[in-house]
Amino acid sequence: MCADTPEYKDTLNLPQTEFPMRAGLPKREPEWLARWEKIGVYNKLREKEGRQPFTLHDGPPYANGHLHIGHALNKTIKDMIVRSHQMMGYDSRYVPGWDCHGLPIEWKIEEQYRQKGQNKDEVEIVDFRQECRKFAEGWVDVQREEFKRLGITGNWEDPYLTMNFHAERVIAEELMKFLMNGTLYQGSKPVMWSPVEQTALAEAEVEYHDKESFTIWVKFQVVGTGDERLDSAKVVIWTTTPWTIPSNKAVVYGEQISYGLYEVTGRPEECWAEVGDHYILADNLAADVFSRARLDDTMYRRVGDVSHQDLAKITLKHPLAGAEGANGEWDDIRDFRAADFVTDTEGTGFVHCAPSHGMEEYELYRDLGMLEQVITYNVMDDGAFRDDLPFFGGKKIIREKLNKKNKKNPWEGDANTAVMAKLAEVGGLLARGVIKHSYPHSWRSKAPVIYRNTPQWFAAVDKTVGDGQDMHGTTIRDRALTSIDKLVKWYPQSGRNRLYSMIEARPDWVLSRQRAWGVPLTVFTRKGVLPTDDTYLLRDPAVNARIAEAFEDEGADCWYAEGAKERFLAADYDPEDWDQVFDILDVWFDSGSTHAFVLRDREDGTEDGIADVYMEGTDQHRGWFHSSLLQACGTLGRAPYRNVVTHGFTLDEKGNKMSKSLGNTIVPDEVVKQYGADILRLWVAQTDYSVDQRIGPEILKGVADSYRRLRNTMRFMLGSLHGFNPADAVAAQDMPELERWVLHRLAELDHQVRKGYAEFDFQGVFQSVFNFATLELSAFYFDIRKDALYCDAADSLNARAARTVLDILFHRLTTWLAPILVFTMEEVWLERFPGDDSSIHLQDMPETPGDWLNEPLAAKWAGIRQVRRVVTAALEVQRRDKVIGASLEAAPVVHVRDADVVAALKTVDFADICITSAISVTGDPSPAEAFRLPEVEGVGVVFEKADGEKCLRCWKILPDVGLFAHPGVCGRCNTALG
Repeated sequence: MCADTPEYKDTLNLPQTEFPMRAGLPKREPEWLARWEKIGVYNKLREKEGRQPFTLHDGPPYANGHLHIGHALNKTIKDMIVRSHQMMGYDSRYVPGWDCHGLPIEWKIEEQYRQKGQNKDEVEIVDFRQECRKFAEGWVDVQREEFKRLGITGNWEDPYLTMNFHAERVIAEELMKFLMNGTLYQGSKPVMWSPVEQTALAEAEVEYHDKESFTIWVKFQVVGTGDERLDSAKVVIWTTTPWTIPSNKAVVYGEQISYGLYEVTGRPEECWAEVGDHYILADNLAADVFSRARLDDTMYRRVGDVSHQDLAKITLKHPLAGAEGANGEWDDIRDFRAADFVTDTEGTGFVHCAPSHGMEEYELYRDLGMLEQVITYNVMDDGAFRDDLPFFGGKKIIREKLNKKNKKNPWEGDANTAVMAKLAEVGGLLARGVIKHSYPHSWRSKAPVIYRNTPQWFAAVDKTVGDGQDMHGTTIRDRALTSIDKLVKWYPQSGRNRLYSMIEARPDWVLSRQRAWGVPLTVFTRKGVLPTDDTYLLRDPAVNARIAEAFEDEGADCWYAEGAKERFLAADYDPEDWDQVFDILDVWFDSGSTHAFVLRDREDGTEDGIADVYMEGTDQHRGWFHSSLLQACGTLGRAPYRNVVTHGFTLDEKGNKMSKSLGNTIVPDEVVKQYGADILRLWVAQTDYSVDQRIGPEILKGVADSYRRLRNTMRFMLGSLHGFNPADAVAAQDMPELERWVLHRLAELDHQVRKGYAEFDFQGVFQSVFNFATLELSAFYFDIRKDALYCDAADSLNARAARTVLDILFHRLTTWLAPILVFTMEEVWLERFPGDDSSIHLQDMPETPGDWLNEPLAAKWAGIRQVRRVVTAALEVQRRDKVIGASLEAAPVVHVRDADVVAALKTVDFADICITSAISVTGDPSPAEAFRLPEVEGVGVVFEKADGEKCLRCWKILPDVGLFAHPGVCGRCNTALG
C-alpha cells in the first residue's frame, strides 16, 4: 500500500460488543443468581395475568446429604420443563419440596447415639423426633442453596416439607380416608423385613445385589399312605434359605410335572444317601439332584412312576420330627398338596412351604383358609430365632454388624449353619452347596433382608373403596390401571408398560413401619377383638377431626405426648377400651400424599389437585410414581398426574455405575466450580435422558466446546446489532431471498422447538437450535452476510435486511435457549437490553408469523446450497494447495446439469453466496478436469482466478477497482463512502 493510500478500516461497519469470548461462568453465575433474587423473577412471572396454569409437582429428594450428579440431572430437567412452558405462555409453577421423615434420618441420629455410647430406646421419643427434625432442617437448607446454584427456578422461599405441621396433618388425614373407606386393615403376612433396621420395608426401599447363599436338599419322609412302596420313600425339597426349615409346615408339588421313584444302588464314601434309599423326584431334575448328592448315573435307577393319584395319598414328616431335645416342636404331620407355582426347571420338583416367610405359600394357604395351622412366629424383630425354639434359639439369620473377615458373605449369621448341622445330624440332608444369586438388600443399611410374617397395616388394593361409586374403577388397583391407560401420557412410553405390570401384579400395600421418625398411623384398635372383626378399628369422623386439628397446631409429635389417647377419645369413648397404634407410616405414603397438601391446598397449587407433570428417575416406577398413584387412587379416585416423564441413571464415561470406591463419581459442585452450572445444564440438554446417560471429564470437555461455538454465534449477533434502530427494519416481504429463507427456517424451527419443549424432548430442541446456529447461521448465513454488514452502506437494503433478521434471530435464539442456558442467555440479553428489571427470564418466546413459511423458496435454496457445497469444496482444494489464500481471489466457472437449478442460480448473486469476487454459471456439460463431489450429482467446478485489482476496503478482486473518486476501491465501496 502506498503512503498516500487512505486507510479504510474505520469506514467499515465492524461488530462492536463487550460480550467476552471467555464466559467466566464459575465466577459470574452467582452474580446473576443474586440479581434474580433481587428482582424477584419467579414472583414477577406469577403476576402475569390471563395465563393457563402449568404445574410440575416436585418429587421430594431426601434431606440427608449433599447433592450427587443424579440430583443435578433430575432438578435440571425439571427446571427446563418449568422454564420452557413459562416462555411458551403458561403460568408455570414449581414448588420444590423435601422428604423429611423416615429411616435414613433416624439411622443417622442413632449412629450419633452409638458413637456417644447412648441407647436410642432410653431417650424420650419426642426428644428423639426433635433431633431428627433438626437434622432434616439443616440438610434442607444446604440442598436448597446447592439446587439454586444450578440455576433452578422455583418458590424457594416457601417450599413444601413433609415434616411441616400442615403436611403431617394432611398425611394423617389421607390415612384416615383409607380407614374410613374400608381399605385399611391390619394383617399378619410375610413382608420384607430388615433385621438390621428392625422394620418392614417396601419394594421401593430394596435394591438387589449378588449374594452367596447356602443351598440344601432336604429329605421329608413319606407317611400314612398305606402303600409300602411310597411309605419307604422320601420326598426331597431344595431351598436357598436353610433358616426357614424350622418354620416348614408343608411341601407342594406340580400337577403338570412327571415324577418318578428312584432307588440308590451305590454310593461314594462321603455321601448322605444310603444304598436302598428311595426318593421321589421330578423326572426332569432327578439327574441333577443325584449329582448334587455325589451320585453318578451308575449309582441310582428309576424303579417306577409316581402318579398324581399317588401323590394325593401322601403326607410327610418334618426331618426334625422326633429328634431328641426337640420337645415335639416338629412332630405334627406336614401338609402335602398341589400348587400352581411349582415348576421342574430347577430344584427337585417339590417346594418346601414356610408360609410365614414366603408370599406364594402364604397366599396358597390363605386362600385355603388354613393360615392359623401354618403360620409360625419363630423369627424375632432382630432376625434371631425365638429364644425357646429347640436347637436354634437365639441364632441369627443376619448379623447386626458386618463381619469383615467373611468377605463373601459379611452379613451371614449363625442360623443357617446351625440348621444345616442339625439336619445333617438327624439324617435330613441329601446334599448342600452354595449359590450366587440376586438377593434383596436394604438400600439404607445395605444389609440383606428376609421375608418375615409380622402384624402390619395394609391398604387393600382389591377391596371395593367406600361405596364403590367411581367412574375410574371400584378398587385401588382398577383405578390405578385405568389411570395408567387412559388418563396419563408417558415419556417414554416404556414407563407405562413398566408401571402397569407392577400395579397389575402387586400385593396389598404395607403401610406400617416399626420406627420412630415419621407420621404415626393415627388409628385406635378395640381391645379384646380380633383384627378381622368389624368393630376392631375405631372409625369416627369426630375423633379424626380432633387428631387433624392437633396435628395442624402441634405437629405429629402430639400423638406421642402423655395423655394423647385420652385427649382424642375421652369425649366420646372410654380410652381404656382402646389401644393406640404407634407404628409410623411408610415414607412412600408421605411422599405419595404430597398431591393433597401441595397441589390441593396451596394457593400456587392446582384447581383439581392434579399435576400436569411428575418427573423422576426410572427407579420411581416402583417408588414415587407408584406410591402417589396408589395413594391418590385410594383418596382422589385417579392418578394425581397427567404426564409422567422418566429419566435414566447416570454412569461414568465407560458406562460403569458411579461409586466412591471406584473413584469415578462426578460431584455437581466440582463441575460448577470448574466449568459453571451452564455447562452442566448443557450436558443434560445434550443427553438422551430417557435412558442411562454418561458423564466424565472428556464428555464435559466436549460439552464445553459446543458451548464455545454457540457463544461465538451469540457474540457475532450482538456485535452486528450494535446501534440497530428498529425504525430501520425491513418488512419480511421486502427482504432479499436469503433473508426470507432464514425466516422460513425460523418458522420451521419455532414449530420444532415448541413441540420439543411440550414433549419434554430437550435433546431434540437443543440439537435443532445448535445445528441451526452453527451450521446454517455461522457457517452459511453469517458467512455470506458479513460482507454486506461490514461493507455496504448502512442504509442499503442488504445491510438493513440482514440486521433486521439478526434482531429477529436474537429474540428467538435467546428465548429458545434460555430454559437450558439460564445464565448465558441472561448475559446475552443484558448485553443488549440492560436495566435494573431486565431479564430474559421475564420474556416469552415470540410468536412466529405463519407467512414466513415458504416451501417453494426453501426448495429453491436447497438446490442453491447444494451447488455452493461443491464450489466451497473446490476452493478449499485450491487453498490447501496454496494456489489462493482466500476465496475472494477466485472466479470459478460452475457447470450445472439441472436447467431449473441454473435458472435459480442466475436470479441470485451467487458470487456473494460463494464468497468469491466473481462466478460464472452455465448449463454446459462439465469438462473432465472439473472438480466434483460424489454426493452432489450434476455439478462440476472449474477453478479460475478473479480478474482485476483488490479493493482496499472490501478485498474483492474486481475490474472496476481504482476507477472512482475514492482511490483503490470498487464501485460498491465508493458508494458506501459517499
